[in-house]
Parts: sequence; C-alpha cells; structure tokens
Amino acid sequence: MSLWQRVENVFRRERLIREIDEEFESHLEAAMAAGEDPREARRTFGPQLRLREQSHDQRVVAWLDALRADVVFGWRQLLKRKIATTAAILSLALAIGACTSVFRLIDALFLRPLPVAHAERLYALARQGPDDLGVLRIFDGFAHPNFTRLRAAAKGQAELVAASFIHRTDLTYATGNEMEKGYVQFLSGTAFPLFGLQPSLGRLFTAEDDGTPGAHPYAVLSYNYWSRRFANDPGVLGRSVHIGGKVFQIIGVGPVSFTGTEPGNITDIFLPASMNPDVVREDNRWLRALAIVQPGVSLEPLRARLDAVSLQFETERAKGFAGMSPHNIEMFLQRKLLLQPAAAGISRLQDDYRRPLVWLGVLVALVLLIACFNVANLMTAQAASRAREMALRVSIGAGRARLVQLVLVENAMLALFAAALGALFSSWAAPFVVSHINPPGNPARLLLPGDWRIFVFGALLTLVVTLLFGLSPALRASAIQPVTALRGGEEPHARQRSMYALIAAQVAFCFVVLFFAGLFVATFRHLSNQPLGFDAGNLLLLETYTPHGQSPQAWSQMAETLRTVPGVTDVAIAGWPLLSGGWAGSISVNAAPPTDTLGWFVTISPGWLGAMRMHLLAGRDFHASDSFPGQAIVNQTFVRTFFHGADPIGRTFEKVNPAGRRQLCQVIGVVPDAAYSNLHDPIRPVAYVPFRQLDEKGAINPPEGGTFLLRTVGLPPLSLSTTLRRLIAQTNPAYRVTNLQTEQELVDNQAIRERLLALLAMFFATIALLLAAIGLYGVLHYSVLRREREIGIRLSLGASLGSIARLVTARISKSVFAGAAAGITLGMASVRYVQTLLFGVKATAPEMLLAPALVLLIAALLAALPAVLRAARIDPTTMLRAE
Repeated sequence: MSLWQRVENVFRRERLIREIDEEFESHLEAAMAAGEDPREARRTFGPQLRLREQSHDQRVVAWLDALRADVVFGWRQLLKRKIATTAAILSLALAIGACTSVFRLIDALFLRPLPVAHAERLYALARQGPDDLGVLRIFDGFAHPNFTRLRAAAKGQAELVAASFIHRTDLTYATGNEMEKGYVQFLSGTAFPLFGLQPSLGRLFTAEDDGTPGAHPYAVLSYNYWSRRFANDPGVLGRSVHIGGKVFQIIGVGPVSFTGTEPGNITDIFLPASMNPDVVREDNRWLRALAIVQPGVSLEPLRARLDAVSLQFETERAKGFAGMSPHNIEMFLQRKLLLQPAAAGISRLQDDYRRPLVWLGVLVALVLLIACFNVANLMTAQAASRAREMALRVSIGAGRARLVQLVLVENAMLALFAAALGALFSSWAAPFVVSHINPPGNPARLLLPGDWRIFVFGALLTLVVTLLFGLSPALRASAIQPVTALRGGEEPHARQRSMYALIAAQVAFCFVVLFFAGLFVATFRHLSNQPLGFDAGNLLLLETYTPHGQSPQAWSQMAETLRTVPGVTDVAIAGWPLLSGGWAGSISVNAAPPTDTLGWFVTISPGWLGAMRMHLLAGRDFHASDSFPGQAIVNQTFVRTFFHGADPIGRTFEKVNPAGRRQLCQVIGVVPDAAYSNLHDPIRPVAYVPFRQLDEKGAINPPEGGTFLLRTVGLPPLSLSTTLRRLIAQTNPAYRVTNLQTEQELVDNQAIRERLLALLAMFFATIALLLAAIGLYGVLHYSVLRREREIGIRLSLGASLGSIARLVTARISKSVFAGAAAGITLGMASVRYVQTLLFGVKATAPEMLLAPALVLLIAALLAALPAVLRAARIDPTTMLRAE
C-alpha cells in the first residue's frame, strides 16, 4: 500500500473499518465454504476487534492517525468547556494580535528591505557630533557639492546616490489656482539604474538627465501615485506639472514596488537632483547620501576616506564663517562621518519611533507572558479535574509522550484559534497606530503588507505561545500516578506551587506594564500642560505664498481685508507660525565677537503680539514704519542670555550671519518667554523682528511667503476655511493659500509621539491588569473548591469570617507581594533605557511607584472577593454529610 493511500485512510476511518470488517467476513465465509466449522474458523482468525486494530494500524500512518484522534478529542474537550475556552482564546488573541501589530510596524520601518538591487549592501552616510546646545546628535543631511566630492572619492569602492528628504509641496497640472499637495523627492540620475529598477510606463531618468543644474526638467511618477491620481492612464506621459515655480515634463512611471527611500513616506513624484534650486549651494544640506558598497570592500577604510573628504569640504567652508564663534566652529568640525546600514531605507520616522516601538514591543511581550501564564494556570486547574482520565489512559498502556501530545494538541488548537482572531485584530490595529503617528493633515504613509514575513512570524509566535502555556500542564498531566489518581488522591503541592509561582510572575510583569504606562501618561500630561506663553485657542493660520513677492503694504492690505470677515477679531502676519520652524543666527553685543549661544528669530507684523495674546513687559509694539534690520522685541531669556538681566530697552545687538554680515537691531520691547519651535526643547533666546525687511542696500525686500494669523470668536476657526480661501483669491490672485490649520493643531502635534505612547501603554496596561485579575480569581476559585471540606469543618468549629478570608488569601497574598517586589526591581532596572522618552517625569518619584502598586492591590482585592464570599457561604452540614 502506498504512502499516499495510508495518509488518505487516516481521514476515512469509518469507511476503512467497514472495509476491514467486510474483508474479515469474506475470509470467514471462504473458510466455512471450504467445510471448516464456523467456531473453529473464528478461533483460527482470532478476536475480530484485535484483527481490526492490527489491520487498521497497517493501513494508516500511525502518528498521523493518532494526531487526528487527538484533534477530534481536543475539539470535544474545548466544546465541553465553552466559557473557559472562550476566555483563553480571547486573552491570547489580544496578546498575539498586539505582538503581531508591533512586529508589522517594526518590520515595515526597520526590517523590510527596500525593493532595490543590492539592498543588503546599501548604507547611509551621516555625521555625528554636538548640536548648538552641545547635545550629541546624528546629522544625515549633505550639501550637493559635498556629495559630489564624496561620490568621486568613493569611486571604485562604492556608488553614491543622492536622495533628498521627501517633502510635501504644492503642485498644479493646469494654470491658475488648481493647486494640490504632493510628495516630491529629488534623486541622482544614476539612482534608478543602480537600484536595478525598470519603468512601468515611459522611461526613468538617467545620469545624462542629471548633469547640468536646471537643464532637464523631467518628472517620474511613482506607480502608487499614478494609480491613485490618474487611474493608470497612459496618457499622462508628456503632461506638465508645475512645482515650485518650475514646469516639469512627465517622462515615465516608476516600478510597482518602489515608493522612495524613506519608510513612512510614499513619494508621488521623482525629480532629477540637478533640478533642485539649491543644487550648487554649499550651505544647504538638503539631501541624504546613500552608498552601495562593492562586494569585498572593507567599511572602515572607506568610512575613514570619506570622513577625510567631508572634513576637508567643511573646513574650507568654515573659513568663511566669520559670523560664528570659534567654539561653535570647533564643535561643527568635530562631527565624524558614519556609515549606517540602510537596507530598509532611512527616514526621520525611523529616528523618532525606534525607541518607542522597542518599548511597545517590550510591553506587548509582557502582556503575552501574562496571558500565557494565565492560560497555563487554567490548563493546570483543568488537568486536576482530568486526573482520573489520564490515570486510566496510563493504566491501559498509553505512554508519557502520547499523553503530552494529547494535551499539547488541545492547547495548540486554542493557540491557533487565538492566532486567527489575533490576525484580525492586527489587521485593524497596525493601520490604526500608523494613522496616529503624524499630524492628520500629513499622516505617515507606511506600507503594511500581509505577506510571508508576517505569516512566518505569526506561525512562530503561535508555536511559542503553545509551548509557553501548554508544555508545563502537558508534562504534569503525563506524570500522573495511576494508583493514586484512581484511588481518588492527588499530588497537589507541586501543582499549587507552580500555580502560585505563575501568579507571582503575572503580578511582576503587570506591575512593570502599569509602571511604564504611568510614566508615558505622565510624560504626555506634562508635555501637554507646558506653558506656551501665548493663547493657542481660536487662532487660525493661513500659510500663504506669492510667486514673485508682494510689498509689505500689500500684505497689510490683505490682512485688513481678512479682518472684515464676520467672526474675525484680530489679524496679523508672521514669517511662520510658532512651533512650526526656526531661524537662528549668532549674536553680538557692543560689537563684541559672536557669542557661542545662538539667537532665534521670528518676523512679525504690528499687532501680532496682541493677536497671540502676548503682553509687553516693557517698551512698545512695532509700528508700520519699523523694519529689520532696525528694531526688535526680545523675550526674557534673550535678556538674561545677552544682556545679563539688565534693562535692554534702547540697547542694541547685532545678528551676525555665517558670512560675517552684521544686522543692527535696537531693542524696543520685552515680552515673556514663549514656546518657539519645539516643546521638548528648553526656552530659547528669541528676538521678534518686523515683517518689513530691508536688503543690504536698504531697499524693501518683498516677502514671497508669510502666515496670516486670524483670531476668531463665536465659531470654530476652521469653519471659515472656504470663505477665507475664496476671499484671498478674489482680492489678489497672486496670493495662494498653501496650508490652513489652527495654532492648537501645531501645539497638539508637538505631543503626537507621547500621546500615542500613552494611549497604547494604557491599553496594554488595562489588558495586563484584567488578565492578572482573572488569573488571581481563577487560582483562588480553584483553591476554594479544593478546600471546601476543610473550610466547612473550620466553620463548624466556629471559625470567624476573617480567619476564613485569611485562610483563602494567605498564600496568594504572598505571591502578590513577591510579584510586586520583583516588578519594582525590574521597573527600576529598566528606567535608564526609557529615559529619553520621558519629559518632566522622575521615574523614581514615590507617586510613580505607588500608583501601580495601589492599582494592583485594588485589583487583587476585587479578584479575591468572590472567592472569600464563596468560602463564607459554604454549608458545614452539607460538607460533613459528604464526608
């Protein structure tokens, strides 16, 4: 009989048995037809049942048949215990789904290689050194002239590719104001050939298209964008797109799988690097440098060579830094070049969420362990009720391996059902997390395919889960002593010790999850409650662009027009909103050399302070005739830093740019400190200067961009969006609103990462606490059931309710306290690794440790209450009669 037939017979058991019986009967009939006595014939063949089993074993794959039988039996057992089965599956499903979701995010951001040739040999160049505050940081931006030198120096050892930071910009496919947003990336002409990419339509640009700055205005659409925006229309070839005041011709569509070099961003349009307006500037670091290292090339000599070339470039450039202090120049030149693995690409999203995702992974792993220990206790308790069944199996010849398989198969079915539900949960949870990573107006765009990588992770996770919660109960069940079990006895002590040990572990892990959730929630609360120094409520921001610039008077006239809209009380203009950007320069007081500390600037119009609800501490506001250079209003930190706290009104300072040009300003006012560009940073010395600016010759410089700030009353600011856009277009078509948001959105965006961490940590903490409480309840319930007769006897002898409560909870209280102590130790040992994610929170503060301890204590009391009440309601008479 072939192997395939034996496998097939495993799944046609009833038919196979009928065939065996029919064959047996045919042999009997043949013997009797030959004249043999029927009784003698049956005695010759032997018992029918034994023959059936022997023949059956010869016609099937034995191990597969045993597995099938265990699956059928396990399914019946799961149906028999519907409530326990449902609870186990749901708890495991939540934990498995959370683990899978975090893995999908980590895989998409850090592990999944870019769909390019030689991704395993792809590295990103970066420089490591102190920033302007002296904090060690990694800088991954390069100027194109520096990149050109590095590419030449690496020739023969590596091929370098320039890839700009993907940026969201305005673009149009027709004249007029039909403007939309798109994600644009500049790439070297050699990028597509080196990456081994082929076009889906038309052609991709090459090295010849990237030779002369501004000479080849070509554009390549990504396949993703082509599908979304143009519905795969081949007629898109040859069309023009207006980006940044230039017209580009669409020459092709990229491959299906390639969406750029930044995980978390999907590029819509690729442009040649030579078309970037800053391609020849040495002071604008707008691109990343990616290196495809040749096989066999040693990284360290290559890194050292490129480091020397980059340092030479920056040293030559630093000779013109007349506006920087020697200390700042020295710190700038201390930056060392790095070669970082970039098989998965490189993006700011990776830098921002590397540590948060690691710690989310730690939290979900702890939740998974709690769930597994919880189900392990449940399985252990159920194994006690099946002791007689296991004893009977052993007594009729079942081996230990067979019993282990029986229990593990049942547990594996639980894990598989949980994994299926967990996969459904993950399919919702991972995109949900991604949607909350970036601001709503500019969300993260992260591909989360459910391919073989996710399947393999899910399969391995299911196997690990099965072993974690199922192996110990299976081994314990297989070690049953038949004589003791059949007599009605049991070996409770080892089982109880393991159950209480698992409870202690659950409590320890739960404390750690609660502890870190508390830290993340406190961080979010402190960051959200940071004093801003201005009123962000009811403040609408219209970021506006004029292609050829408009005079300050024209900007003021537009502001007056906007002020006529009903519901608008104040209108002012700024170069950019607070918490959205920055502009820094060295400061000189009394013609002294530039200081080491930089000053930060914002250009504002008269009335801006009032619109922001920032009051003057001294001096006056700007007049329409004030300009920069000329007048300035400074904050308190500026006064302390550069004037040592002395009265600054009437005093002067000079802003010194890197080339050494000095712009003289007289302080005419002082305002309180306010948040500038980032709530995470300390307050910076800020000077507010007039929106009306003069060039080197003293002529008025017409601004090309600015932000109108409108304070509203009586209605939500965003409800005016359509009205304001239409009014600006009708008043002066030269103005284009490129973005519209509220100041409160900018404030909220500062804490997006902290809000997400707090939200997810609290969710996992709630699940962990619920699982731990269920585990406590289950063990206490099992303990009361086991000791009903003892409790009944004690009650008949006059035991008080308090003594019964102590009897029921004594051992588990020790486990809870031991677990809490272990949790405190683990939490304290881990704090230093999470410190960079905290803000304004001291992890060792008593309240941070007391809160999770109190929550655990309350949960333990609530979990113990049903068991104590059950014990108190035991009827001694009934127990004694049963005895």
